[in-house]
Amino acid sequence: MLRRLAASLTLKLVALIGLFVALPIVLYGQFESADSQMQALVTRAIQDRSALIAEALTPVLRDTDPAAPMNMNRALEKYASSGTVLKLMYQPSAARTASRFYLVGSAPPLAPEAVTTELEELSQRGILQRLSEACTWNASDEMRYSRADGTVELLTSIIPIRARGDCWILTTTHVASDFLNTSIGRPYRETREVRIAAAIYLGGALLAILVALGIRLSLRRFRNVADEIALGRAVDATFVERNTVPELSGVARDFDRLVHELRRVSREIRQSAEDNAHSFKTPLAAVQSALRPVRRAVPEEDQRARRALEIVDSSLARLLNLVNAAQRHDMGTADIIDAPRVPTGLAPLVEEAARHFQEIAAAREIALVLKLDRAVAVRTAAGMMEAALQAVLENAISFSPGGTTVAVSLSASTETVELTVEDEGPGIDVEKIDRVFERYFSLRPDDGIGSDRAVEHSGLGLWIVRRNVEALGGQVSAANRPDGGLSIRMFLPRVVIH
Repeated sequence: MLRRLAASLTLKLVALIGLFVALPIVLYGQFESADSQMQALVTRAIQDRSALIAEALTPVLRDTDPAAPMNMNRALEKYASSGTVLKLMYQPSAARTASRFYLVGSAPPLAPEAVTTELEELSQRGILQRLSEACTWNASDEMRYSRADGTVELLTSIIPIRARGDCWILTTTHVASDFLNTSIGRPYRETREVRIAAAIYLGGALLAILVALGIRLSLRRFRNVADEIALGRAVDATFVERNTVPELSGVARDFDRLVHELRRVSREIRQSAEDNAHSFKTPLAAVQSALRPVRRAVPEEDQRARRALEIVDSSLARLLNLVNAAQRHDMGTADIIDAPRVPTGLAPLVEEAARHFQEIAAAREIALVLKLDRAVAVRTAAGMMEAALQAVLENAISFSPGGTTVAVSLSASTETVELTVEDEGPGIDVEKIDRVFERYFSLRPDDGIGSDRAVEHSGLGLWIVRRNVEALGGQVSAANRPDGGLSIRMFLPRVVIH
């Protein structure tokens, strides 16, 4: 069982799908965690850089007279870099309670007419209040906000600088999209790397799906060819003709060779069956012919000679029966290997098989009761279903006592045909019922020479039933009836005849 599961393509496909589903989830989590760590490192680096700039500006601010006009743009330009906006705000001690700040420097520099607008925007976004708190507590701060046009910015640091008893605030603002390879300022799933990885993953998944579909379609073509061969419609090397995958060309050729070899074997089996039957029947007919004058020449009072002739006649009948059975068996084997299977109504076949045993059943006072759905059809080759029906009816009649009934019922569901043959015989020992369809297994009694059951049976009847039914895609089972007797049930795929 475990070996079968390990070799299952379906199980492997399910595992592959699970891997495709789990892999991006696991990798996304790992990459997002790494990105978060990089964000922390970048943010810390920016904070340290801002602190260093503040330390460098402290001596300059100590030498600056706040009472004189101030323009610190040139001092800030020394530390400016691409993607970073530096602003220097000044709050006199007297204006601390009013939270009033003056913009005394910017890098890149702002035009004089833009200063008022910049201060109003900072006030509207609550940034000036954060600056006042930083002066009050003399503590660094950071915040993130969005511009009016929607561009996300990270106000990475608000650093207070004490000089001359006044409070100076250095702000360093970075546009989030300018940060190295991190997702600062946007969800991680929107980063360029994630989108590229998702595109590659989807491309790989699509390619895997196409490969799986290609294999499935190729296997389906092979299955269709095999079905046509089984139905007797495919004559040429159709595996090669139907194959579209170059890698499967060798397999297709091997299948075609196997089909041709099976057909050759089927022809040889038929020819051998005919030759063997002819070879045996000719001398048997000669012996029977030669016994006629001997039988006439033996006096009626010579009971010993008469008994010997009866034994010879019985033995010849047995041999002839075995020859016919062997021929039917070989022909049935050849039909299974190579014979067209066509939609066939099953009710007429059952009626014909019942007529075949009508005289035997009547002589033993056995009633044959048929309950048939005449709209039922199956796909079968010539002789296959007939042989199975005759074998199962012969088995039921031979085990039925006189005055009993053999009932045959035929019904169908949407996809399945059920044929049941029930007798009122002795049934089968429950310990042996599982062997009833085995080859050469027989529980048939022998009533002695001269009885209608005197012909020796080979134990092939129900084995032929199972072989033919399974060859047609069906199943057969046996069970003892609660009221006595045996029930043989055959299930076959139903075919709708239009």
